[in-house]
Amino acid sequence: MKVSVIGAGAMGGAIVEGLIRGSYVANGDICVADASRIALERFADKVSNITTDNRMAAMGGDIVFVVVKPWLVEQVLRGIKDVFNYDRQLLVVVAAGITGEQLKTWLAKDGQLPPTWLCIPNIAIAQLASMTFLVPSVATSPQQTEQLRQLLDSMGRTIVTEERLLPAGTTLASCGIAYAMRYLRAASEGGVELGFKADDAKQIVMQTMKGAVELLQATGLHPEAAIDLVTTPGGVTIKGLNEMEHAGFTSAVIRGLKAGVK
Repeated sequence: MKVSVIGAGAMGGAIVEGLIRGSYVANGDICVADASRIALERFADKVSNITTDNRMAAMGGDIVFVVVKPWLVEQVLRGIKDVFNYDRQLLVVVAAGITGEQLKTWLAKDGQLPPTWLCIPNIAIAQLASMTFLVPSVATSPQQTEQLRQLLDSMGRTIVTEERLLPAGTTLASCGIAYAMRYLRAASEGGVELGFKADDAKQIVMQTMKGAVELLQATGLHPEAAIDLVTTPGGVTIKGLNEMEHAGFTSAVIRGLKAGVK
């Protein structure tokens, strides 16, 4: 399987890093394209080919990821569609706010459309830990969707969903990784105020967050049920939680998530 990634910015570069770090695709079968030579150089000795020619990258992939800013998607797709094999190649568009109807307009060629998916990962895909949303959008088959899901699952966890849920998925997982980091920063700063050195506080909070996630994954517990396990009557945990709630913790999180889909 040959994979081409057009766009080596923050997200495109993260996808390439995940492909390299994983074992689902051989590094010699990865091609990366970007207009910036600087963006490409970090992959020069790690993949089969780097190029500033999107058309060359598009021709070489069984699966082609287009990972550019939303306002560039139309330009890139129109630039590669005449060299894209609609009968053989799969196209994955990674860009927020793009719709299936737009893709149909931009990609139509001689009455044909290529199998195309909308996809939203997060930057943890570079560490094989993404939460990724995949939407079968244009002329796709269940077998092709399963093939893509397996590829993306090798770099984290994937949900095949509907286009209407992509904005919610974006704010919950793609923006959400920033929200989690903001909590980490706040808790680390609190740790410094409590007397720990900054690096020690960060390590403590990161390990605690990791432990919380792994506990929930292993047990299947609802977060509130797991909280009940560590909140003894009159104890410090419930006092701390209640202080956070008095300050609007849950409400602030929900309002932040909802703001991301307005």
